[in-house]
Amino acid sequence: MNFEIMRKKMVQDQIVSRDINDRRVIDAMLKIPRHIFVQEAFAAQAYNDKALPIGDKQTISQPYIVALMTEKLALTGSEKVLEIGTGSGYQTALLATLADRVFSAERIRPLALRARKCLDSLKLFNIQLRINDNEGSPIGWEEEAPFDAIIVTAGAPDVPAVLTDQLARGGRMVIPVGTDTDQQLITIFKNDEGELELETSVMCRFVPLIGRQGWQA
Repeated sequence: MNFEIMRKKMVQDQIVSRDINDRRVIDAMLKIPRHIFVQEAFAAQAYNDKALPIGDKQTISQPYIVALMTEKLALTGSEKVLEIGTGSGYQTALLATLADRVFSAERIRPLALRARKCLDSLKLFNIQLRINDNEGSPIGWEEEAPFDAIIVTAGAPDVPAVLTDQLARGGRMVIPVGTDTDQQLITIFKNDEGELELETSVMCRFVPLIGRQGWQA
């Protein structure tokens, strides 16, 4: 299989054709090899237009959703980014390519360890990864706040105040909010006065956000 050709086709057919216009996001998705972040049995499907299982009842998101969420962060390269839900590490790799520093938290230890290996293999060393496997742990990374951008890759019942508190003024947060099976993508902008402005986007389906201000396991 020629993964480079498959990756270019994915970007053209699934990303560019659906009005993802941020050239930096497009270039990052052309660069990062998505197939190394999925289980070997699914490598041939890595560039298909769908989410895929990655083990432990978790998934790697559909490429378009990954691109859309990343574009909505409007990263320029200087940002300090918080990611809630490392998962496979694919979104983490894109963030590390597009921002200055990435802090990524994952509650499932085996996923975090596999993601770390993939990220290291790509020599993406501007990432700090933390395992939050205690369900009572607060969401986020308070001691490193504030963050210029926050991305949540699991569905929440509401926008967690603990995360908006960790968002810098002028920063953006992207999060799916809704039920534990269906959500709507929401972009939150914190203005210079600290007020929150919300913009709704597409309907989506993520695994549930587990923990405080999320769902119970």
